[in-house]
Amino acid sequence: MSAGPSSPPPRLRVAVIGCGRVGAVLGAALARAGHHLVGTCAVSELSRLRAAALLPHVPILDAPTAVERADLVLLTVPDRVLPDLVRGLGATGHVRPCQFWCHTSGSQGLDVLEPAILADAVPLALHPVMTFTGTSIDLDRLADCPFGVTAPPEFRPVAEALVLEIGGDPVWIPADARVLYHAALTLGSNGLMALIAASVSTLDDAGIDAPRRLLEPLLTASLDNALRLGDGAMTGPVVRGDADTVRAHIRALEEVSMPTVQAYRAMAQLIVARALAAGTLDAAMAREVLEALGDDGGVR
Repeated sequence: MSAGPSSPPPRLRVAVIGCGRVGAVLGAALARAGHHLVGTCAVSELSRLRAAALLPHVPILDAPTAVERADLVLLTVPDRVLPDLVRGLGATGHVRPCQFWCHTSGSQGLDVLEPAILADAVPLALHPVMTFTGTSIDLDRLADCPFGVTAPPEFRPVAEALVLEIGGDPVWIPADARVLYHAALTLGSNGLMALIAASVSTLDDAGIDAPRRLLEPLLTASLDNALRLGDGAMTGPVVRGDADTVRAHIRALEEVSMPTVQAYRAMAQLIVARALAAGTLDAAMAREVLEALGDDGGVR
């Protein structure tokens, strides 16, 4: 398909394989951009409800039928399911040359689409850097949402155009960097959520009223400072080399939650390493903090 200088971009027939939170929203976003949804796969009752809400006029089909009708096959299934799904669909004989096969996994690159590539399909990986509710709220959140984009170099403009059409911000990720890229995002997002939940729970254990209200201004400022200033924003007893306070924290946390103790130790060790590298903590203080954590750290 080609477009003249003044003609609109070509519209694709899209099959959404997996009507979960991500698939339903991205399918609706592509439809809003003018693409034609020819089918979706919705197995569970929740998926069917999502399809009814976000893709109300899209037929629910089996995967091979949906693939056969599509120019763009959008695979929005869990990572653990993706390889077998692609192999299975590739074996059906419905993959067409020049058909776009696109997955939304953060950690997977293009190799997982090899069965489709062997049939001369075009592989794309578009990972939205956002958490999804699976509701219409997410459609507005796609505005300027970064997408990790990986594609064959000659199809990079196509992949980036798809992201731009739905309001996203394409960020190029080399294929061999996707696992490290996804690990970084997981550490920042899921790790942050777990730490905040642990902080709330610990304040509850301390008998503090409204712990979320107490944390919100601190965490909001901390996130802003971290994104703007990097390691220079770090503060607290570890960066100050206050080993006595760190030791007291460990003792208090041991009374309420050993998993939180382990998290505190791991985060404190990471803070020591980064503060040393940034020059905001000297080696002698670092050793004292690590000893308080029960770790000699090998600091010299």
